[in-house]
Amino acid sequence: MPPVAAMDVSVADYDGYRLRLHAPLATHVNDKGCAFGGSLASMMTLASWGLVSLHVEEAGLEAEVFVADSQIRYLAPLFADLDVEAELAPDAAWPGFIATLRERGRARIGLVARAKLPDGGIATEFTARYVAIAKPRAAGAISG
Repeated sequence: MPPVAAMDVSVADYDGYRLRLHAPLATHVNDKGCAFGGSLASMMTLASWGLVSLHVEEAGLEAEVFVADSQIRYLAPLFADLDVEAELAPDAAWPGFIATLRERGRARIGLVARAKLPDGGIATEFTARYVAIAKPRAAGAISG
């Protein structure tokens, strides 16, 4: 997506549980010299979407992933590069999500993403629900 390329976002780490993204502050600085709130929101949305997409792919499924709803809390200004980490919400589990997607062709899951301050504190916290909708199989495809 062109807007993502313009954001200069890179994958910092993926360990199967968390997806971390990084972007330089210089690309996202606002008039106050700190990270623009819209950039933080975009990166947290993207990190969470990416985490769901990776799990769907790792399960051998093909699905479109959408953000269903989200909430953001801006807790402190960030005067450093943007480092965002997405993970499952405390009440969510990948096995149930994947099983539901396989059985019903549609599933939803909760995620949490945070933008960290250099001292380890939290600048911004994002909670969201994502929906995966299975892609229809091609006509004549053999199901296994």
